[in-house]
Amino acid sequence: LTKAMENSTQVKFFYLFGLQETFNNKSVYFILTLITYLLIITVNLTLIITIIQEKGLHEPMYIFLCSLCVNGLYGTAGFYPKFLLDLQSDVQVISYGGCFTQAYVIYTSVICEMSTLTVMSFDRYVAICRPLLYHTIMTSLTVRKLLLFSWCYPLFISLIALSLTIRIPLCGSRIDKIFCDNPSILKHACLPITINQILNKCIILVHVLQLLFIVFSYCQIVRNCVKSAKGRIKFTQTCVPHLITIVIYITVTLFDTLQGWNNVNITLNMRNAMAVQFLVIPPVLNPVIYGLNLQQIRRAVFRKCKAHKVIDMRH
Repeated sequence: LTKAMENSTQVKFFYLFGLQETFNNKSVYFILTLITYLLIITVNLTLIITIIQEKGLHEPMYIFLCSLCVNGLYGTAGFYPKFLLDLQSDVQVISYGGCFTQAYVIYTSVICEMSTLTVMSFDRYVAICRPLLYHTIMTSLTVRKLLLFSWCYPLFISLIALSLTIRIPLCGSRIDKIFCDNPSILKHACLPITINQILNKCIILVHVLQLLFIVFSYCQIVRNCVKSAKGRIKFTQTCVPHLITIVIYITVTLFDTLQGWNNVNITLNMRNAMAVQFLVIPPVLNPVIYGLNLQQIRRAVFRKCKAHKVIDMRH
């Protein structure tokens, strides 16, 4: 312990080395990143505002979808502004506090995404497999409790994970990524990180249990839907977007988790591309997939567009 403390340094800044192979194309990356971030803000805000303003959309499914979009904005806010600044800088530096704040926001967003998708699968299960009991089970109080779970659990568990990391002295400040995350910080730990690894395995276990619950829910839903043409239509309209979102989320987070905790022998650009997928694909595709597949949302958006056009024509 004494030797580790002697080797440790008082880290005030972290150096992000993820952009070392992109110096010649920074302007291109800046434009693409800015367009992506503006697109994320636009599509998610459109869906959030539509759901809030349309009283006909004040149902559990749409409320959870609104929460999913809010989480998309929250998570990307922890990455894109800093990344856009880094693309305009010669040296990519982030303060000690800034690094942990960014790691906390991104970590929370990832866990919240899974929790929200689990809650949404429960809502679809009750709606399709227990339709007569739907309004009895999915009361406004139940919806509030599920929303509270989907947000409070990620915020709390992320706080514990980062608190355990903060207590560990560090022997370096180099992060080979374009953003801060817990595994990258812990790679510089001067002390054993057994507790951190145990907590990480517990979080992964919770994710696996949530995934198993989703699989179980959809097995029941599919079994129920194949019995009638009406059930198949309902499954296609409300469940297919949710399934696509789940597959996308699991795929992109699995890539980042594997390369975060393991020394995968791939190029820096490939590692960056894998790491940033969950900050690009779900926030863009979630509102688009749901907006295109759910008739109520599609109609509400088109109604608002027509209303704005009429107002513009009058002016």
